[in-house]
Amino acid sequence: MIKRLLIAIVLLAILAGGIVGFNMFRDQAIQQFFANMPVPTVTVSTVEAKEGKWTPAIEAIGTVNANQGVDLTVETTGIVTDIRFEANQQVSAGDTLLKLEDNIQQADLSASRTQAALDQQALDRARELRNRGVSSGVSLDNAEAAAQASAAQVEKAEAVLQQRQLRAPFSGTIGIPRVDKGQYLSPGTIVATLQDMETMRADFTVPEQQLGNLNIGQPVRLSLNDDSETFEGEITGIDPKVDPSSRLVSVRARIDNTSGRLTPGQFVQVQVILPEEDGVIALPQTAVVTSLYGDYVFVARKPDDAEDDEKLEARQVFVEVGRRSGHLVEIRSGVKPGDVVVTAGQNRLSNGTPVAVDNTINPGAAGLPSQNDQGDDKAKTEEAAAQ
Repeated sequence: MIKRLLIAIVLLAILAGGIVGFNMFRDQAIQQFFANMPVPTVTVSTVEAKEGKWTPAIEAIGTVNANQGVDLTVETTGIVTDIRFEANQQVSAGDTLLKLEDNIQQADLSASRTQAALDQQALDRARELRNRGVSSGVSLDNAEAAAQASAAQVEKAEAVLQQRQLRAPFSGTIGIPRVDKGQYLSPGTIVATLQDMETMRADFTVPEQQLGNLNIGQPVRLSLNDDSETFEGEITGIDPKVDPSSRLVSVRARIDNTSGRLTPGQFVQVQVILPEEDGVIALPQTAVVTSLYGDYVFVARKPDDAEDDEKLEARQVFVEVGRRSGHLVEIRSGVKPGDVVVTAGQNRLSNGTPVAVDNTINPGAAGLPSQNDQGDDKAKTEEAAAQ
C-alpha cells in the first residue's frame, strides 16, 4: 500500500514538473521570437533643418471695407422721375444717378433768371445815366443792390434744383437700386450704396504688447480664409488709445484691390510684417508633436552599430518652440542645422524605429527652400545621418 502511494507521488511530481517545464520553455520561446522579430521599416517625409532668414509677423483677424463707401440718399422730398444707373455699374464723380420731379423748381429758376436779366438792364441804364450826370448815386446804388439780389436768387434756385438730383460724390461701383420710378422719397431713404473697390481698408486689432512694433507705413499682408491669394498693403493709422476693456489697439491698413477679389465687409486674416531676422531655424508645424512632457520632433539618424550607410532610425528629440508664422514654427533649441527632421508619419514612430525617407510627396516642406530631386535628397540625408 505504501509502495503504491510512493509511486503515485513520484508520478504526480514528474507530471507537475513536466507541466512547469513546458510552460517555462513556451514563455522563453515566445520572448525569443518577439525579441528577434524584425521591426518593420516606416516610410516618412523629412526636411533638413537649416539656419535661414525669418520674417516674423503679428497675426490678427480683421474686416475689409471700401476706402470710400457711402449709402446714397436724397436731400429733399419728391417723386422719382428718372433712375440713371444699374446694379454694379461703374460711375464717375458728378454723374447724375437719380432725378426727382422738379417742374416747380425749373419754373422758379426761369423766373429768377428773367428777373435777374431785367435788374441787370436797369443797372446798365443807371450807370449810363450816372455817367451823363443826370442821375443820383442813390439810384445807382439801388440798381446795383437789386441786380445782386436777383443774381443771388438765381443761385438759390439753381441750388434748390440740384437738390432734386442725386449725383455720385466719387467714382466707384454702385450697388442694387433700392427705389423705383414713381416712388415718393424723403431724406434718409437709401437709394443705393456706392463703393470705391480699387482701394480697400482693413480694420483689425492687436494686443497692447505689440504696440511698440507698429509703425505708420509698415507692410501688411492679407489673405482670405479659403484662398491662398495674398494682398499687400501698409498701415495708415494706429489708434493712440488702448481699449481698457479688451487691452487691444485698433489699427487700419490700406490695401490695393485692383484685382477686385476683396469685397467690403469680408473677413480676412492679417499679418503685420516685422523686420527680417537671420540665423533662425524654422520647421513646418507638422514636424512638432505636443505632449504632456513637452514638444518634440523625430530626427532620422544613422544607428551607432549600423554597417549599412543607408540604414536610418528615428530618434525622439525634445525641442523648445518659439514664434509661429503661417505654417512655420521657430525652433529655439533641440535641433541643430543639418538634422533630418520627420514631417509626416510620426504617429507610427518610436525611439529606434527604422525609417525610410520618401520626399516624393512632402506637404510639410511647402514654403521652405526648394529641395533638389529625390537622389540629392537621399545624399543629403545620408550625409546628415553620418554626422
